Amino acid sequence: MNNPPENDQLSIAKYLRQDRLPHIWCAACGIGPALNCFLRAIDKSGLNPDKMSVVSGIGCSGRVAGYVKLDSFHTTHGRAIPFATGLRLANPELKAVVFSGDGDLVAIGGNHLIHAARRNIDMTVICINNFNYGMTGGQVGPTAPYDVRTSTTPYGNFESAFNLPLLLFASGASYIARWTVVHLHQLENTIVEALLKPGFSFVEVISPCPAVYGRMNKEPDGLDSLKNYVKRSIIKNGADPRETEITQNGPIVVGKFVDIIRPTLQENLAKVAAKAKKPSTK
Repeated sequence: MNNPPENDQLSIAKYLRQDRLPHIWCAACGIGPALNCFLRAIDKSGLNPDKMSVVSGIGCSGRVAGYVKLDSFHTTHGRAIPFATGLRLANPELKAVVFSGDGDLVAIGGNHLIHAARRNIDMTVICINNFNYGMTGGQVGPTAPYDVRTSTTPYGNFESAFNLPLLLFASGASYIARWTVVHLHQLENTIVEALLKPGFSFVEVISPCPAVYGRMNKEPDGLDSLKNYVKRSIIKNGADPRETEITQNGPIVVGKFVDIIRPTLQENLAKVAAKAKKPSTK
């Protein structure tokens, strides 16, 4: 495999805190490739990195906030979105990006997720979905498909999983997409679109966790998961979110599912402020 051009490597390195490396992620974890796509997307988007803030919660994906050389915040468990909301409302010039995992965003942070989408707050959420709590022992997560094995469901998961594109669509997100870490070019381009999209944009990234989830589900090597993604993935842009559920051995529908225009929370607040300034006619 050819090495990336040196100038290409430097374009990514400028966004990383070199003194924090090496990272803590396991070999074959998908968070690194997803982060790479995000950093490349910053350059492609043309956005000013000095006016961008990255917020993460707790978990393996939450370490991103500590590795990026941007204004970043590693917040408490499940609270990345309200923290980013405060930043966004206090400083409308900031581009707020939440980069965290399925356990942090969808379980303990689930209410914050759906209400941020409902309000259509102008932020981008990148959700690394590896179906479990990888950092704390591989416990079952809210996106784990029915019947998969985890450290807390050794005989198979007995709960149904959240279908994240459907959940976000029902909540009112303006932009919803999903890719695996096999689809790096598509993921990079999608993150560019999400960063530039007004309103609440959500990008789900299906990612291997070979150390715990993969080991318990016949994918002990990251390459096993990647081969599985290649075999099962179906690109279906514009798919009905109701048709994007992920089951244990079923298809993984990927693509851009939702791209609509809705008034953002900031725009609605501006309308209210304008009304408040009008003199009373009474």
